[in-house]
Amino acid sequence: MIEIINIIVALMTIAFGAFGFLAPRYTASALDLGIGPSNMGLSELRASVGGLFVAMGIFAIWSGIPMAYAMLGVAYTGAAVGRLVSIVLDKPPFKKAMLYFSLEAGPAAYLLLANL
Repeated sequence: MIEIINIIVALMTIAFGAFGFLAPRYTASALDLGIGPSNMGLSELRASVGGLFVAMGIFAIWSGIPMAYAMLGVAYTGAAVGRLVSIVLDKPPFKKAMLYFSLEAGPAAYLLLANL
């Protein structure tokens, strides 16, 4: 059962990453981000919000190694901690920030607890 849930979380990761990779303008809008005149914002979204998560999800599924899924959990943990710090310091829209936090903290907790 753990293997199936691992794959589901990795596929979710790939799907979220695909939005950043294939549709950075949509992703920027969903995240309330502006795109500057140089389009470096689009490049950053494709790389850090997109390709990074697509590659991590694909590698976890391809390898099937529990530690790969745990590392995916570490990445989600970093995102959740960053989001929590932002909620405290930056005061983003609370409901939206908490939704994103739950989409980061939930997979983080599962992946780490199930695979370490």
